[in-house]
Amino acid sequence: MRLAEVERGENLRGRALIRIISMALGARLPDAARVAFYHKGFVGSTLGAWTHEAMRGPSAWSVAERELMAAMVAQWNSCPFCVGAHRAIAVRGMDKTIADACLADYHTAPISEPLRATLAMLETMTSRPDELRAAQARAAMAAGATRQQLTDAAAVAAVFNIVTRYANALDFAIPTDAEFDKAAVMMLKRGYA
Repeated sequence: MRLAEVERGENLRGRALIRIISMALGARLPDAARVAFYHKGFVGSTLGAWTHEAMRGPSAWSVAERELMAAMVAQWNSCPFCVGAHRAIAVRGMDKTIADACLADYHTAPISEPLRATLAMLETMTSRPDELRAAQARAAMAAGATRQQLTDAAAVAAVFNIVTRYANALDFAIPTDAEFDKAAVMMLKRGYA
């Protein structure tokens, strides 16, 4: 359900910020940012700080790998907005064909074994959480992922299991590929906080 306040801004300050940022971006400000202006108590500073730490904080996973994880969680949750947004960011730090192969089927994609095993764990965490067992974490560690990498990946999945659901619930508009690319540049410079 699209909320008019998200589209246009809740107050004069929000409307002005949306217009200014859209003009600077050269494209419509994505709904994820519009929601942050609309409901600061929910998606503002608290969720922004959590997301920023998961996506840009210290980690053995690269920013591109974490963005790919976010895109994968979005795919498992059938969230086209988040798939497009996070794929666009991921391909700024990794080969586009690898990211697309992963989104098509991470089991056969040309990615590292630690990443593949971690994605298997995240898929279960996202799609079938009642089936998640310690054995999957042990399998990921046997494939080369560290305990800290699994913790970092779980944080990415936790955040985007929330974000994808509100993006779908609020019927986020799907930008064009060019608009996703422009927003990706902004997100790489600015982050999530």
